Amino acid sequence: MLTSHTDTFVLDRLPPKDLQPEFRFDLPELCYPEKINAGAELLDRALANGHGPRPAIHFPGGVWRYDDLACQTNRIARVLTEDFGIRPGNRVHLRGPNGPMLAAAWLAVLKAGAIVVTTMPMWRARELTHVLEKARIDLTLCEESCLYEMEVAAGSSECGRRTVSFVDGGQGDGQLERHCRGKPEAFQAVETFGSDPALIAFTSGTTGRAKATVHFHRDVMAIADCFPRSILETRPDDRFLCSAPMAFTFGLGGHIVFPLRYGAASVLMPPCSPAQFIELVGAYKPTVLMTAPTAYRAMARTASSMDLSFLRACVSAGEHLSPSSYKMWHDATGKHVIDGIGSTEMLHIFISARPTEAKIGSTGRAIPGYAAMVLNDAGEAAKPGEIGQLAVKGPTGCRYLDDDRQRKYVRNGWNITGDAYAMDEDGYFWFQSRTDDMIVSAGYNISGQEVEEAVMRHDAVLECAVVGVADSERGQVVKAFVVVKPGYRADANLARAIQDFVKADIAPYKYPRAIEFIEALPRNPSGKVQRFALRERAVQ
Repeated sequence: MLTSHTDTFVLDRLPPKDLQPEFRFDLPELCYPEKINAGAELLDRALANGHGPRPAIHFPGGVWRYDDLACQTNRIARVLTEDFGIRPGNRVHLRGPNGPMLAAAWLAVLKAGAIVVTTMPMWRARELTHVLEKARIDLTLCEESCLYEMEVAAGSSECGRRTVSFVDGGQGDGQLERHCRGKPEAFQAVETFGSDPALIAFTSGTTGRAKATVHFHRDVMAIADCFPRSILETRPDDRFLCSAPMAFTFGLGGHIVFPLRYGAASVLMPPCSPAQFIELVGAYKPTVLMTAPTAYRAMARTASSMDLSFLRACVSAGEHLSPSSYKMWHDATGKHVIDGIGSTEMLHIFISARPTEAKIGSTGRAIPGYAAMVLNDAGEAAKPGEIGQLAVKGPTGCRYLDDDRQRKYVRNGWNITGDAYAMDEDGYFWFQSRTDDMIVSAGYNISGQEVEEAVMRHDAVLECAVVGVADSERGQVVKAFVVVKPGYRADANLARAIQDFVKADIAPYKYPRAIEFIEALPRNPSGKVQRFALRERAVQ
């Protein structure tokens, strides 16, 4: 494989060719040149197209124009290469809330030819340590408010010990900002190949160990040239507001990739509640809104009294958009919600539909550039209406970094997403359920096993099993069935103590919102926990 990377750690650990999916480049806009740098293609091309004076990023401290973003990006790229010796193929870890400096750093890593690894600011040291070691991080750029967990992780790992702080908000005085002072505002992007790795995105699987998904420079450009072009019909006067962290690939598209590709703008804000988010909608007047169904439900009542005439597209992803959630938002605002399904393995949305072509309750059809089908138990195309496993192909696909689970996700060239779907005679896909033990709650994918392990680390817990149970607001919530050790009282106080313990040990959104104490876990003759019995018990 042709590469510009002098550090080939990631390239050497990609799945073998026979385990990689089949890639399709059916659209003219997906036929990229052999050499392309996604950072330069997104930012430098915008400048070449005359967008320099236009707003690129809105944030609490003000606005950065495309010129401002380019200058700061180039300074950071110089710091990476000149001050810290980052070379093509090195892994640079970014950690912080959504903000202009995080966006500039993301672009700078790509322009420097390195590989960007962004993690959620809510992650704890245990999760970060796995990232540092799995990706063999060379340098971390961390926002000061997120330093504590990062320092704990770096102290317990042999990798990623170099951490440089920054202060997001545009006018900070962190270590990175001080390094940037006096650096020239120009930087010639490294000439990378389209098949060079550009980013590693981490996602949780059913085993509880985060999987590292590798995406190339051409993959980044492909998601920019598929969903926002064919479904959103993005234009330069658009303003994106997305609730997801930039570490989620759903958020990465809405915050950086989509708006920059079309000369549009984005609004970058730290994490906030739905009540705060709808206030941001009124204040910044986005034309494109991107969030999870849970947030649309929570915002509907407030939104019903607002003038939202500026909104032209509302995008839902992260979990299934139920007809009731769609109806609640539409009744309150008169605005349609564009549903979609994507995955970290595929990088972004691959099934969706324009509002004029949508069927309420259906996720949509394979968007231009992708093909999708439902496979039955025999691995063959299911009949219309028959439930099976969702399979997809396109210009993006799953490449796990040094992970045997690649064999499960990719079969015969198809990406098997772990979702059970049915397809109707018109090619519309209808979500049924997850096919694995993943719990999808308020747009977050949560591994039950990871939560079990966290609960088990509490001194009072003897045994634990975690399942997802239906919830009208969040889709699902995490429920833990707990057997306590002798000498401990199984009561509400202990339940709260376990919940607080888990919040401090792993990302807080993963904690069990419901805890039920039981005498013993149901098991089959071989000793395996019967989670189906726990799900039935939860329903009852």
